[in-house]
Amino acid sequence: MKTLIIIPAYNEEECIKKTVERLKEVAPQVDYVIINDCSKDKTLQICIENHYNVISLPINLGIGGAVQTGYRYAKEKGYDIAIQMDADGQHNPIYIEQMICEIKKGNDMVIASRFLEKEGFQSTFLRRVGINCYSKIIRRLTGEKITDTTSRIQSCYKKNNRIICR
Repeated sequence: MKTLIIIPAYNEEECIKKTVERLKEVAPQVDYVIINDCSKDKTLQICIENHYNVISLPINLGIGGAVQTGYRYAKEKGYDIAIQMDADGQHNPIYIEQMICEIKKGNDMVIASRFLEKEGFQSTFLRRVGINCYSKIIRRLTGEKITDTTSRIQSCYKKNNRIICR
């Protein structure tokens, strides 16, 4: 299945190169597109100099608009799978293949979590409080346990007809 990694980027000159090179190293089987959300720094210049696949938005649309641009691109180019990955390097691309496998098994959507294990990126206390509130609301409404309501790349697997993400 043809897979696209969508990388929204706003002022990510410090980490965009490392993020893309790591992605290319561990997941060479996927394509990617960087959605430069009208960055004020050298993000676009770095992308151009390194011949990265980049779409540069003429105005800042915010994360939602940047991600929507990426999904629209995926649809127009005929991709079967689209995965969002942040430009700042907090998502580990080694789990992309596991996510693709879950989609191939017939799951329409895979949501991953950064927070099941206390390693790697950890958000601020107030953000974790918000994430926990949303997680409880989702569990109450759907019966599903979602540990990271901001949908990040980690690992997912199916157990007892449920998708478990970590």
